[in-house]
Amino acid sequence: MMKKAVAKKSVAYTIDLTKIDGDGSFPCPKCDAVISPEDESEEVYKIVDTKVINDELVELIIVCNNCGSTTRLTGFQPAI
Repeated sequence: MMKKAVAKKSVAYTIDLTKIDGDGSFPCPKCDAVISPEDESEEVYKIVDTKVINDELVELIIVCNNCGSTTRLTGFQPAI
């Protein structure tokens, strides 16, 4: 009798950036690694998708390099 492989369903977290105080840094919801918008090295996280409407960034999807969790970032401020 063969067992079916069970695919693990990854949990996607959502963070609204308008609810974050300070410089925009926040801990990974799963492992608490500090994710900073100033970090362009992709050592802590990697950008995997972006959503742009009318030339405005509205959503960013990142993956934590430490634990592999996916986080959806919303709440980007429109350009003035």
